Amino acid sequence: MSAKTPAERKREQRQRDKLTEEERLSRLLSRSIKVDLYRSTDMALIRCMVRAGIEEPQDLITRLIHGADRLDDKTLNEITRV
Repeated sequence: MSAKTPAERKREQRQRDKLTEEERLSRLLSRSIKVDLYRSTDMALIRCMVRAGIEEPQDLITRLIHGADRLDDKTLNEITRV
C-alpha cells in the first residue's frame, strides 16, 4: 500500500469537515419555518433590521424570539395582542 498524496489527504479532510458540518447542523436545527409576509409586515421587518443594524431577516427574527421569551406573561400578551 502506498502513502497518500497531499491531494488525497486534503480531499479526505474536506469530506470529514463536510460530514462534521452536516452533523453539527442536524444537531442544532430543531425545525425550519417558511413565512409568507404581507407587504406591510415585510416593510416593518426591513425597518427593524435597519434600526438594529442586522442584515439577515433570520438573525433579527431569532433575536426577537429570544427577547420575547425573556418577557413576563403580561408584557408578552400586551405586545402580541392583535
